[in-house]
Amino acid sequence: MNLEARRQLTVLDAVERDRHITQRGLSAKLGIALGLTNIYIKRLIRKGHIKCVSVPPNRWAYYITPQGLAEKSRLTYDYMNYSLRLYREVRQHLSEVLRPCREDGVERIAVFGTGEAAELAYLSLKEQGLEPVAIFAAQGGGRFLGMPVRGLDECALVAFDRLIVATLESPDRLVTQLMRAGIPSSKLLTLKPGKAPGTILVASESG
Repeated sequence: MNLEARRQLTVLDAVERDRHITQRGLSAKLGIALGLTNIYIKRLIRKGHIKCVSVPPNRWAYYITPQGLAEKSRLTYDYMNYSLRLYREVRQHLSEVLRPCREDGVERIAVFGTGEAAELAYLSLKEQGLEPVAIFAAQGGGRFLGMPVRGLDECALVAFDRLIVATLESPDRLVTQLMRAGIPSSKLLTLKPGKAPGTILVASESG
């Protein structure tokens, strides 16, 4: 499932849940600029998937149409298939790369990320009887999967043997960021095999 389809599904789902949601609210859910959010909304309106109605005072309400509900069902089905396929791929890959680590007594695994990819990494670790020793993100704060989220500046305070770079996009930027933070490339694992100088395994995902 490509990024475009995932964003459309996010908009349709948000509008169905809250017809008074603002474009700013949709922008936050999508994680994109307000102007780009407006383009997605207009596109869905042109397709007949949502309607925009003026409500006082000077506000807009969005309604999902029957065609929109049908499209949301189709996209949801595609997304479920995509998620299951991705989970199988991630599970198989992590099983292969973590097996020699465990044979060498390497079991202190941390995860960088707090999104869907991190959830997949977490489930894969649990299947192999491993618990992450820490969850990291660019900015610390809050909790994820019952664990406190530590900032990138705390990486040196936690002992770990491997760090899974959990992203569904190309990990190159994050790998570079982590290496600049002082984490050796030999400790970095990604969710799919690939090639990149100085790293063990670097994913190249289209999302």
